[in-house]
Amino acid sequence: MKVQRFASVEDVLTRLDPSYPIFCIFPDVLKDRARLFIDNFPGTVMYAVKCNPHEIVLKAFHEAGVRDFDTASLTEIAKVSELFDDAHCYFNHPVKGRGVLDSANRVYGIKDYVVDHISELDKLNAVVGTDIIVEVRIATPKGSAIYDLSSKFGANEADAVMLLREANRRGCRTAIAFHVGSQCIDPDAYRVAMELAAKVAARAQVPLEYLDIGGGFPGHYKKDIPPLSAYFDVIAKTNDRLALGIRLFCEPGRALVADGCSILTQVHLRKEKDLYLNDGVYGCLSEVRDGYLDPPVRAIGRKRTLEGELVPFHIFGPTCDSIDHLQIPFHLPSDIDETDWVEVGLVGAYSLALQSGFNGFYTDAVVKVDGVNQVSA
Repeated sequence: MKVQRFASVEDVLTRLDPSYPIFCIFPDVLKDRARLFIDNFPGTVMYAVKCNPHEIVLKAFHEAGVRDFDTASLTEIAKVSELFDDAHCYFNHPVKGRGVLDSANRVYGIKDYVVDHISELDKLNAVVGTDIIVEVRIATPKGSAIYDLSSKFGANEADAVMLLREANRRGCRTAIAFHVGSQCIDPDAYRVAMELAAKVAARAQVPLEYLDIGGGFPGHYKKDIPPLSAYFDVIAKTNDRLALGIRLFCEPGRALVADGCSILTQVHLRKEKDLYLNDGVYGCLSEVRDGYLDPPVRAIGRKRTLEGELVPFHIFGPTCDSIDHLQIPFHLPSDIDETDWVEVGLVGAYSLALQSGFNGFYTDAVVKVDGVNQVSA
C-alpha cells in the first residue's frame, strides 16, 4: 500500500482535515538517530524490531546503514528478511517454539539464538543443531529502568557459566547477552552489567564471538535524562578497561525510533478540564500511561488560532472503557475544544506495535512527513 507523503504536520491537516487519528513518521529524523548510534557506539548497532515494526521505520534505518536486527518472533524475522536481502537477524527471544525454530533456521537461515536455561539449549540443539551461535543471556541487577526485564529473563552467574560451557562442549559457538531494562536512565547500569558479563566470561573460559549489551537506551521524555553521549562514553570506557577482545553489539529500539514519530489526534468532546481524544491507551498511547511518560504535546486549532494560556487537561481515549485515560495531564491552551487537534510527540516506541483495536478503534492511517518533528524538537 502506497503511503502518502506530506511536507509538514500542518500540510497533513490542510489536505486531509482528519477526524481520525494519524500516525506521522519522520524518516529524516529516524535516519539521523540511526547515524548517531552508528557513528558513536563502539560496535555493531541492531534495531529492536519489536519497538516499531512499520515498514517505513525499517526502511529508514536500513537506508541509514543498519543491517542487523534484533528479532523476537518468526513474523519479525520474515518481515525483515523479505524486505532486505543483506539483513542479519538475531533470534533474541529466550523462549521459542520448536516449529518456529525449525522455520527460522530452515527457511531464513538464522544462526544466532539467545537462551537462558538448559531446557532451551536442549530444544535449540534438537531442532536446529549445533552449527549456531548460542547467546547466553545473563540477568542484570535491578536498576533505574522503568521496565525491569531481568525479572522475566536471564540466567544467574552460575547458570550462565554452565550454559556457556555446555554449549561449547556440544560444538556451538558462544556469546553473552544482557538487557539492563527498558528506558534505563542511569548510564552506569551498563558498566555494572558489562563487568558481570566479564566475570561470567572469565569463569566459563570458552571462546566468545561477541557481547550483546542489549537495549535500554532512553527516550528523552524528561529534561533530566542523561544524553546518549553519556551512555556511549560509559560503554566505550568500560569496554576498553575490560579488554574482552570481542565484538560489541547493542540493540536499541526506543532511543532510535521514539522521536521520529508523532500521533495526531482530534478532540471529540470537552467536559470542562477533560478532553476526549480519538486515540488512547488501547491505541498508540498505552506506554504513555503504563510508563508514566510525559511526552511533548501541542494543540492546533481547526480553522482558528488557539490563544489561551496553557492549563492541565485530563486526557481520555475513545473507547467505552473507563481505564482508557492517561495518568499525567496534557498542558494545552485553555480555549481548546471539539474538532481541534492535539499532536503527541515521542511516540515512535511501543505505540503502533501495541495497539489492540479494542471497541473498533484502530489507528491505521500512517503517513510520511518530511523534515523535523516539531513537537519533539
